[in-house]
Amino acid sequence: MTETQLSEKLIVNCLPLTELEREEFLRASGDVRQVFLADPALRGTMLWQADVPRDMRGHVTAVIGNIEPDTLPDFVNLEWLQTWSAGVDRYLKAGTFPPDATITSASGAYGQTVAEHMFAMLWALMKNLPGYRDQQRRHEWKDLGRAATLDGANVVILGTGDLGSHFAHLVKSCGAHTLGVRRNPNKPADGIDSMYGFDALDVLFTKADVVACFLPSSPETRHLVNRNRLELLRDGAILLNGGRGDIIDEQALMTQIGRLRGVGLDVTEQEPLPDDSPLWDVPNCLITPHVAGGYHLEATERRILDIARENVRRYAAGEPLNNVIRH
Repeated sequence: MTETQLSEKLIVNCLPLTELEREEFLRASGDVRQVFLADPALRGTMLWQADVPRDMRGHVTAVIGNIEPDTLPDFVNLEWLQTWSAGVDRYLKAGTFPPDATITSASGAYGQTVAEHMFAMLWALMKNLPGYRDQQRRHEWKDLGRAATLDGANVVILGTGDLGSHFAHLVKSCGAHTLGVRRNPNKPADGIDSMYGFDALDVLFTKADVVACFLPSSPETRHLVNRNRLELLRDGAILLNGGRGDIIDEQALMTQIGRLRGVGLDVTEQEPLPDDSPLWDVPNCLITPHVAGGYHLEATERRILDIARENVRRYAAGEPLNNVIRH
């Protein structure tokens, strides 16, 4: 780039960075101007915000952070948006994202935290822990019967990207056989023993001891786990969802949940889950409020910063960006 081109660029960085981290980002951006807006005190919280002042928006060419989609029309010179989330559905659905701008995500930052959370939910359901916690609150001392194990279990994993692959490694370490499902079954993934396309779902559901969903939301994945497929699950199977809430038809789930060993949901079709949802009161349903991801692990924050900093360097150098979702 020429000096004039570099001087016309402005990166607004909304990551909550320490002074040392800001210096690292400044080195990455070189001669491209970069301003920092976030309070470093937000590190370790779920309160990260990307609030760019209105009078600045028209001059910005790049934003690091999840700005509100309804502010996009103000960013008339936007060339690049780097989100700190892995998903960018909000921007693609908005219909107002600048047609010539690029979106890059933090895909690859969340595999560890989501997989560990869903793995914990799986073990809790296998070992009857939600039931024992309910008994504890009632001061009851009673054996709840057989537990389950992953040793020798068939675990069907829908979505074998960063999240699904991390989860596969965890269950394999306990003796499970992993059957992955993705659009292109010819593309391998770490931790997956056997890979299949979506056309194999019905057969795979009949073989599954565990079904774990890590798919993004799309018209093709909405209610992919429908009543017909839920009926194919064997009695005592476990269903997990750490992807997007609309993958599972919740009304259909209510007709089958009683014969399953358990269901673990970190996401639901409507969030927050409505007060009148019957899922709240199902004893073998374990619900968490979409917290498997986020910034609960320092390792996740570090990966988000690493992805963003490398893309800042690439943007300043005029090189292709990583994690491009739309270009």
